[in-house]
Amino acid sequence: MKKDFRVKKDKEFQEAFKKGKSVANRQFVVYILKKPEQENFRIGLSVSKKIGNAVMRNQIKRYIRQSFHELQDRVHNGNDYIVIARKPTAEMDMHEVKKSLEHVLKVGKVLKRPKRGDND
Repeated sequence: MKKDFRVKKDKEFQEAFKKGKSVANRQFVVYILKKPEQENFRIGLSVSKKIGNAVMRNQIKRYIRQSFHELQDRVHNGNDYIVIARKPTAEMDMHEVKKSLEHVLKVGKVLKRPKRGDND
């Protein structure tokens, strides 16, 4: 993910927690903060130490980033997304992470329908 697509500062995380709306499933909590002045979306990741060692946490973060990369043309621009991984993500592979993120983003109504002809 390029720098333009990342939320890094604690202040930005806190703003999303306070002002954003949250949607969740068993694997993820996603805070969505609308920022209409922003031309693209940004993601911030949080994976707790309860989930596993550093290798496991970094792998989960890579899976989440890759999922957003694959979904980037379907995700609404002009939003900040803070993704918090829950314990069950430790046993998930890349495909399951993407499917779960797709689900939680659909629940939050920020995922556009796939275009006809997309094999998904």
